[in-house]
Amino acid sequence: MSDWSHLEEFRVVRLNAVLSPMSQYERDRFREHHLYPFEVEANTPSTIIPRVSDCDAIFVVSTALPEGVIESLSRCRVISRLGTGTDKVDVAAATRKGILVTNVPTFCVQEQADHTMALLLALHRKLPQMSAAMAAGAWNEARRQASANQRLEGRVLGLIGFGNSARAVARRAQGFGYRVIATRRNMAAPTETADELGVEMMGLEDLLKESDDVSLHLPLTDETYHLLDETMLRKMKRGSYFVNTSRGAIVDEKALVELLRAGTLAGAGIDTFEGIDVFVEEQRPPDHPLLSLDNVILSPHVGAISVQAMQDVTNGGIANAAAVLSGHWPPAENLVNPGVVPRFPLADREE
Repeated sequence: MSDWSHLEEFRVVRLNAVLSPMSQYERDRFREHHLYPFEVEANTPSTIIPRVSDCDAIFVVSTALPEGVIESLSRCRVISRLGTGTDKVDVAAATRKGILVTNVPTFCVQEQADHTMALLLALHRKLPQMSAAMAAGAWNEARRQASANQRLEGRVLGLIGFGNSARAVARRAQGFGYRVIATRRNMAAPTETADELGVEMMGLEDLLKESDDVSLHLPLTDETYHLLDETMLRKMKRGSYFVNTSRGAIVDEKALVELLRAGTLAGAGIDTFEGIDVFVEEQRPPDHPLLSLDNVILSPHVGAISVQAMQDVTNGGIANAAAVLSGHWPPAENLVNPGVVPRFPLADREE
């Protein structure tokens, strides 16, 4: 569709106006679609509801939209997640209200895989420790940090989850000589892709026992919450590395800290957290034990970010909402709640 002028009549809200402000690229894409969003920074139901209750569409980056917020939406047709995960959106409540929830599931596949490999490489080569020693003028200490480094070729990398990002990691890791194994929630699923990539599929416990390094690639759901608890984490090899670029609450962070402090695990690279909220306007002094460990590399949930990824998620998120506001279904792969009965009828998507 080239003429979007009919969308001017709709009231749309873009949340996270301060924490994740719109780029000029995003503003231009909204304007091309004749959408002029109200930019809102609100992060509690009491502050969100007055700003969204009468909107036709919501665009959200990281703000939580619980049941109370969803129930207040008197005419909203679509919640467009400018990202992939929807664990902060009460999808069931939206479905009951006839509101479509959409996302952009493949916008950051390459970035997440790059970030995973960057964390793995930095952990193995002890780059943060060496950099800190160099900055302190301790050249001999910096060299000593490298003395226990292990060659990557021949190591086993275990991927928990085997979706798009995990497959992209598998391709990269094999270039460094890793043997890659993987597990996933549906072990009965076809194995053609794994076979083509030379990835062996196995159960979670076997994977943890066999892997030299483990990387997490699952969404956060009721079933995956604390999937890696103390019992499961202790099944990992002594001296192995752990990387999480998916969702923090899949891991029992307290248990992870204990194993890292004890040296049972050699180190961890973590981009997502349960106990650290990186999406807050007010910056507070660090008080989480992960922040005090010298064998941990942390980043503030930025594994998805690149200029290109932000453009892709903008294009996908706006296209999803524009389709719904125009009376059409969004692409099936972008619809989080396919069982929804829309409060306003939708026609098959225009190609």
